[in-house]
Amino acid sequence: MSNISNFVKRIRDIMRNDPGINGDAQRIEQIAWMLFLKVYDSKELDWEVDDEHYESIIPADCRWRNWAHDDRSGKAMTGETLLTFVNNTLFETLKGLPVNASTPIRKSIVKTTFEDANNYMKDGVLLRQVVNIIDELDLTDYEECHAFGEIYESILRELQSAGSAGEFYTPRAVTDFMAQMIAPQIGEKVADFACGTGGFLTSWLKALEPQATDTTKRQLYDESIFGIEKKQFPYMLCITNMLLHGIDTPAIYHDNSLTHDVLDYREEDCFDVILMNPPYGGNEKSEVKNHFPTELASSETADLFMSVIMYRLKQGGRCAVILPDGFLFNTEPTKVAIKRKLFSEFNLHTIIRMPHSVFSPYTSITTNILFFDHTGPTAETWFYRLDMPEGYKHFSKTKPMKLDHFTPVVEWWNNPQEIAIDGFDKAKKYTVEELKARSYNIDLCGYPHEEEEILPPKELILQYQEKRASLNADIDRILADISQILGISSEEISRGEQ
Repeated sequence: MSNISNFVKRIRDIMRNDPGINGDAQRIEQIAWMLFLKVYDSKELDWEVDDEHYESIIPADCRWRNWAHDDRSGKAMTGETLLTFVNNTLFETLKGLPVNASTPIRKSIVKTTFEDANNYMKDGVLLRQVVNIIDELDLTDYEECHAFGEIYESILRELQSAGSAGEFYTPRAVTDFMAQMIAPQIGEKVADFACGTGGFLTSWLKALEPQATDTTKRQLYDESIFGIEKKQFPYMLCITNMLLHGIDTPAIYHDNSLTHDVLDYREEDCFDVILMNPPYGGNEKSEVKNHFPTELASSETADLFMSVIMYRLKQGGRCAVILPDGFLFNTEPTKVAIKRKLFSEFNLHTIIRMPHSVFSPYTSITTNILFFDHTGPTAETWFYRLDMPEGYKHFSKTKPMKLDHFTPVVEWWNNPQEIAIDGFDKAKKYTVEELKARSYNIDLCGYPHEEEEILPPKELILQYQEKRASLNADIDRILADISQILGISSEEISRGEQ
């Protein structure tokens, strides 16, 4: 392709003239399903070379090469003919593909990818123009395929501004850092139970690839990922992302990780490594909470994912997970129960306090990375505050966080030392007894000198609600302790309040 760097702009300019495209979200979704079919067709060319008996699950007339490719003979479909084919033949056929439990993953992904996909374009001539641009991609050429991988990353970043509230895509610097520190080993399997577009999985593959040095190890590399994504659109993008990264059989499933009873998981359902940034801030219905033990049945989405992680991490396995500040400081009973299970059954060895605005401009919520392994209970936990890099007041879309910004953490990691600056702890080790005494309020080594930040009203309300719940729990605990010392019963307190 002569001008691959201009790929997205060319398509955007065409789509702006189509009456069916309403906003960035629809534009990106439109690009996504066409890219999937183009990438899938390119993979099928490889599979046909490797296996002379290979048969596509896609009927001949619906394969990209047979309807989308324009050989400039004047026979390529366009206008109403193309529009009718896409709406009435292509989509209906792909949504209705015969798939069962025995269908290989690399074939079944076609149907699951198209289950809730849509064609928004209403102008068949403009649709032909977009298809032609996508068809110019030569994904059989290594350099061009690699270059397009970079372009695809930019498409995924655009999702941040096109997505709805509460959908935050983790910056690549963060996923790369977490994968780097988790130290992947060939033969291990990683899982992300809310994998979105596959950011953590691609970072894992990047860190693991130098070890795939022969055919056997390459197969282990190809089989090393597992993902679940609830929403159709990110699922489609993730599948395409995995195919672009050379994963022929991406074990990515369109499902909801929270609708399975956690007590039913067995050893074969567990993984060596889990890398995640679970959705947070959402509230789940009672039917979802019913899949969890009563003491862990929080209504908060991130809490439930923490329980899923703990039930699906292999003995000896390792985990790195991003959680908001609220998880650290909140001491309401369910959160305490989750943290008690975490400290008593897992080794929570390190918590990295990340700077504010890592996810800016999409949310101001401050987050943390928890590193733990399934090797026994926690004895002590290190806290490390990663400060804003010099010259930055905050991160933004034009000045995002970079992998180099984690250099201080990496340097400290292998030789952890307690650090205090101006009387405030930047890095400090706490025993589990000290953390228990705080009722598992583990909001430690925070940011003492940050300027007050004006949050969006919804986020501000959520933050105050979390703080109020935490304070109320602390007050209740202190009053209970005092009452016990003085020998005052709860009934006497209740009568006094009346």
